[in-house]
Amino acid sequence: MAQVHERSLPPLGSGPSLWPEAAPGLTMAAAGVLLATALHQALPAVPTLTAAVLLGIAAAHLPGTHALVMGSARIGLAVSAKQLMRVGVVLLGLQISATDVAGLGWATVVMVLCVVLATFTGTYWLGRRMNLPGDVPLLVASGYAICGASAIGAVGQLTGSKDEDAAGSVALVTLCGTFAIAVLPLLHTPFGLDDLQFGRWAGASVHDVGQVVATAQTAGPLALREAVLVKLMRVALLAPLAAGVALVLRRSRDERRTTAGERPPALPLFVAGFLAMVALRSTGLLGAAVLNTAAQLQHLVLAAALFGLGAAVNLRTMTGRSGRRMLGLGLASWVVVAGTSYAGVLLTTG
Repeated sequence: MAQVHERSLPPLGSGPSLWPEAAPGLTMAAAGVLLATALHQALPAVPTLTAAVLLGIAAAHLPGTHALVMGSARIGLAVSAKQLMRVGVVLLGLQISATDVAGLGWATVVMVLCVVLATFTGTYWLGRRMNLPGDVPLLVASGYAICGASAIGAVGQLTGSKDEDAAGSVALVTLCGTFAIAVLPLLHTPFGLDDLQFGRWAGASVHDVGQVVATAQTAGPLALREAVLVKLMRVALLAPLAAGVALVLRRSRDERRTTAGERPPALPLFVAGFLAMVALRSTGLLGAAVLNTAAQLQHLVLAAALFGLGAAVNLRTMTGRSGRRMLGLGLASWVVVAGTSYAGVLLTTG
């Protein structure tokens, strides 16, 4: 779908000299987040995370900023796309309470598990059948099945995916998630769904948390509450998915991902951090003010990471053969997740 500008990231453990070099790019990412936030406030229908990706893409192509993206900001944008993505995934755990998920009931939990499994396996299989390059089938499958850009970032960190694959996958999932914001509310009444059912359908089928909120709020507070609970159930499955990918990589001898004699940990540090945050939230020790602040911080950190990924996209290749295949995969996967979740909601609420 899209290529990225070549951009390598020096090891963060190489010394403090990296951070002065990263400052211009991090500053640029921060400015991108501020602009994305302002754009969302001016146009509430445009989620901040979607705006961040689009602004990153724009920065990579506008004459006034292209040289900066490819030059002094290169390292900082790479840090933003990679390291801040991990921080965002860890903080995402604070949005999930085991009590809230359990309160959905076993039927809804099973429904969500089935939707995630069908979406992930179906998308991955189809992506391979379409001969999409590199880790694109795995990344797109993770994004559609779990939680959009956050899942793509987490799985991409584990697999050592190319920026090209990660950026293209994020762009595709963002595009289709934005499409869902516009289309699903139009289907609320024609599909015969009440507010509770519509909320669960949105939570089970839309990719990013922000996109879920934007979709479900059109049907009122009940739909919004059910959508967020179901969505957070999907987000909770990020940990087992990441652990499963890490386990497969440990058994793999693919030298593209691991150097000789080295294997990735069974439970990566940032995934362990995600689980620790879920456990902390579930204790009930954190007050509403702390959780709200953490949610806002997570949103800003993830927006910075997505700006960094967006700045890696090269739009000149989006009309190529691979781009058309990715768009086909995105549309087919959207039909799978929307159709499967719709059937699941009807079965569990009828």
